[in-house]
Amino acid sequence: MNEQKIEVCVTETGMKMMVTVFSKRMDKIEVVLGEGVHSVKCELLPNAGGNAYVGSAMGREIVYERRCDQVEADVALENHDYRDSRRR
Repeated sequence: MNEQKIEVCVTETGMKMMVTVFSKRMDKIEVVLGEGVHSVKCELLPNAGGNAYVGSAMGREIVYERRCDQVEADVALENHDYRDSRRR
């Protein structure tokens, strides 16, 4: 299985980091920070304006700077059923 990674920003330090996507839907993105036994799962929810996803892990705020409609398009592309596009 190919794991998907996205880049999030830690707002306190401004540092960018790559995290692994556990599940992705338009209303919620679950990510895993770190690897192994010290990994932390975090839930990112859309902010009020719908232009970013925000969550908190171990007291630190993290932001995924992508709009809801862009994430919805990503999810639709990932869930595309290729059997419908076969030649007849």
